[in-house]
Amino acid sequence: MKKEVIRYLSLCGMLGYGYARESLENALKEELDFIGVDAGSTDPGPYYLGSGKPFVKRLQIKRDLSLILKHALEQKIPFIIGSAGGSGARPHVAAVLEILREIAEEQHLRFRTAILHSDLDPAFLRRAAALGRIHPCGGSGEFDPAVIDRLRNPVAQFGTEPIIEALKSSADVILSGRCCDTAIFAAYPILHGFPAGLALHAAKIAECGALCARPVGANDSLLVTLRRDSFTVEPPNPLRKCTVDSVAAHSLYEQPDPNCFYEPEGMIDLRESEFVQSAPHAVTVSGTRLVPAPKPTLKLEGAAFCGYRSITIAGVRDPVVIASLDAIEEGVRAAVASNLESAGECRLRFLRYGVDALGGRLEAPGIPPREAALLIEAVAPTQELADTAISLARSSALHQAFPNRKATAGNLAFPFSPSDFSGGEVYEFALYHLLDTEEGFDLKFKPELVEVGE
Repeated sequence: MKKEVIRYLSLCGMLGYGYARESLENALKEELDFIGVDAGSTDPGPYYLGSGKPFVKRLQIKRDLSLILKHALEQKIPFIIGSAGGSGARPHVAAVLEILREIAEEQHLRFRTAILHSDLDPAFLRRAAALGRIHPCGGSGEFDPAVIDRLRNPVAQFGTEPIIEALKSSADVILSGRCCDTAIFAAYPILHGFPAGLALHAAKIAECGALCARPVGANDSLLVTLRRDSFTVEPPNPLRKCTVDSVAAHSLYEQPDPNCFYEPEGMIDLRESEFVQSAPHAVTVSGTRLVPAPKPTLKLEGAAFCGYRSITIAGVRDPVVIASLDAIEEGVRAAVASNLESAGECRLRFLRYGVDALGGRLEAPGIPPREAALLIEAVAPTQELADTAISLARSSALHQAFPNRKATAGNLAFPFSPSDFSGGEVYEFALYHLLDTEEGFDLKFKPELVEVGE
């Protein structure tokens, strides 16, 4: 029978961010077609992709999965996890699969899992770069093929098609590598013939859980009811409420254009979208449509290894010191250069919180603050060298001369002992580009089916 209504639950804004038990209990009273949860983002930067580590802690992920998994299996509700482990590369997917296996053993569960990997082969990247198929995305520059050997865990961020294929397998759980947030929630409706524009708009709102509700928070759930001419969003937590303003505002989340946003499927046109308060806690949206993409593309993500980090942080209260931070920085750089043979291999960075750490030199001069925090970072080819550089920088900054200095005491107040911290590996995004997938570059991400549990 052709579906006329699809109802699904967005578990929370990020797997591991948490959600209220009451929200889950209320949502499960509804007849749900599927449950989805986003587990990834590039917001925390390139480290987690490069290192293969999750940015949400294991115990948080296990808590969120432990509460929902048995209910989903008992009620035969497909459960879709997108961008597993934070960055969605093979080690991230493996880490979440291990948690699922652990829960299955503890709760005596058995289920079929479709695993989607989105990892990229270096040889493929070289071929694509040689043929000019990799293009800048957003503010990224031209792709430099020389970085390919330094990339760790490069991935493609795919859209709905691979998840649709996984849904066709009738798996109980879909564990996906890096994918678009919207793909998690739009794949099922598109598979069942619902308008892609509405499905993707609803998915855009659902991807962050209850972030579209008030009081705002990504640590709670959202119910979505999708029809062929509209969709309705409502938090299952009675303490939260969706309003026309909150839902319309979230439609613009992370988007530069209020009229549209883009997904691999094309442009989601919001110019005719209407938002109506259809119930005290619910908002209904209609009029959104999809303008199909003129050519298929995939976003590529890859982090290049850059070295090792060490930092120190201290407070500054003396107004003369605060006014002389430029001179102190200059003196520290000179001291490190003259006392460390490998200084040329180190990169020092100074951040002055309370002064211009966020705005940098764009910050307009103003009245100096009463106090500031000085953070010094050293990045070097080895951890030992980074630690040595930060030790020299910290001791130099502590007693560095500056104009109009009268006292001989230290310049800095350290909140911790030890004052220096080894930060480990450092990565930077070197692959943040679009791949033209036409003519032989149409990557296929096929599901791998595995049995989990006893």
